[in-house]
Amino acid sequence: MTSLLTTPLAAAALDTGDTSWLLVSTALVLLMAPGLALFYGGMVRSKSVLNMMMMSFGALAVVVVVWALVGYSVAFGDDVALGLFGDPFQHWGLGDLLDGSANGDSTVPMLLFAVFQGLFCVITAALVSGAVADRARFGAWMVFVAVWTVLVYAPVAHWVFDLDGDGETGGWLLNDVGLLDYAGGTAVEVCSGASALALALVVGRRVGFGRDPMRPHNLTLVMLGAGLLWFGWFGFNAGSALAAGQDAAAILTATLMAGAAGTLGWLAVERVRDGHATSLGAASGLVAGLVAITPSCGSVSPVGAMVVGAVAGAVCAVAIGLKYRFGYDDSLDVVGVHFVGGVVGTIAIAFLATSAAPTGVDGLLYGGGVDLFGPQLLGVGAVAAYAFVVSGMLGLAIDRLMGFRVDEEHEISGIDLVVHAENAYDLHATAGARSSGTGVLNIRDETKEGGPS
Repeated sequence: MTSLLTTPLAAAALDTGDTSWLLVSTALVLLMAPGLALFYGGMVRSKSVLNMMMMSFGALAVVVVVWALVGYSVAFGDDVALGLFGDPFQHWGLGDLLDGSANGDSTVPMLLFAVFQGLFCVITAALVSGAVADRARFGAWMVFVAVWTVLVYAPVAHWVFDLDGDGETGGWLLNDVGLLDYAGGTAVEVCSGASALALALVVGRRVGFGRDPMRPHNLTLVMLGAGLLWFGWFGFNAGSALAAGQDAAAILTATLMAGAAGTLGWLAVERVRDGHATSLGAASGLVAGLVAITPSCGSVSPVGAMVVGAVAGAVCAVAIGLKYRFGYDDSLDVVGVHFVGGVVGTIAIAFLATSAAPTGVDGLLYGGGVDLFGPQLLGVGAVAAYAFVVSGMLGLAIDRLMGFRVDEEHEISGIDLVVHAENAYDLHATAGARSSGTGVLNIRDETKEGGPS
C-alpha cells in the first residue's frame, strides 16, 4: 500500500483526470490494431484472410517489444544528431520510467506516454501490410517490421513529435521547421504510405493483377473494422492532447466531423462516377476522412474539419485508381488512402488553420498568410522521401536474404493454408477432424515443401 511518504515527489505533478484520459486513449489506440485486422481481412480474398489479419497482429507483437527496448529512446530520447534521432539507449527497456522519477512536470506518467506513442508505431506498421497483401512471407514481414520500427518510424517520430525542452534538443521538423502535425499526418500516414509503396515495388504485383477480379471477400468485416477504427481514432487524436480538457473536446469533435464528411465525399464520387454508392466506399471514405484530420485535428474548426474530411474522401476515391495507371500493386490502397489523405490533411492546415483551435495558428483563409505552406510541404516531402528510400532498401535486403514473396503456386492456391496451416472458414469439415493438434500436424506435413514462411 502506497502512502504519501513513499510516493515519489515527481508524482505530485500528475493529474488523475489527464492520466485517466490517457489510459482510456491508449486502450482505444490498441483497439485500432484488431480493427485494422478486420478492415484489411475483409478486403482480401478468402484464401488469404488469416495471413492478412496475422500481419496486423504480428506487427502489434513485434513493435511493442522493439519499441520498449529501443524504439521509444530513438523517438523521444535526448537528441544526439542534429534533430535526426534520439539516444537509442537512454530509455532502454523503459525501466527508468517505472518509478515516476522521469515525469518531471508532466501531468501524465511518462511510462504511459511511452506506451501510448508505441501504439502509434503499431498502427503505422500494420498499415504498411495492406500494400503487400496476398503474397508476402510472414517471417519476412516480421523481420521487416522489427527493423523498420527502429530505422524508419522511430526517427520520423523524433522529427515530428519530440519537442525541445529541459535543455535537450528535439526533432528538427517540429522545432526548427515549424511543422504542424498534431497526431501524425506525416509520421503515421505519409510514412506508412511511402513505406507501403516502396515495399509493394520490391515484392512485385500479385498474380493476375489488372486482369483477374480481386474483390473483398467479406464486406461485413470491412465495415465492422472501419467502425472500430473510427472509435479508436478518438483516442489516437484527442488522446494526443495529453489532457482531459477543452483541447481534447475540440479535437474529438473535429475527428467525428471529418470521418462523417469523408464518407459523404467518397460516396458522392462513387455516385457520380459509377452510378451507385457502396459499403466499401463508405468504409474507405470514413478512413480517408480520419486520415486527413489526423494532422489537422488541432488546427481547424468543426466546419474546417468537415471540409478536410470531404475533400480527402473525394480525392482519395479518385487516387486509388493511380495504381492501375502507373502499374504498381498496392493491394489495399495504402498509398491512395493513407499517403494521399495524409498529404491532403497536412497541407490543408496551411489553408484552414484557425487560431481558435488548440494550436492557435491562422492559415491563409483566416488571414494568416502563406507562412505555413513552406513547413507543411517540407514536412511531407522529407518524411515521404526518407520513408520510401529506407523502406525500399530494407525490403530489398530482406528479399535478398530470405525472400519476401511466397511461391507463385502457393499465392494462387492461397497462403493461409501454406503459411499458417489454417483456413479462415472451415465450411466443409470432415468426420474425425476434431483434434486441432493432429489437423495442424497433418497440414504442416503436407505443406512443408513450400519452405519457411
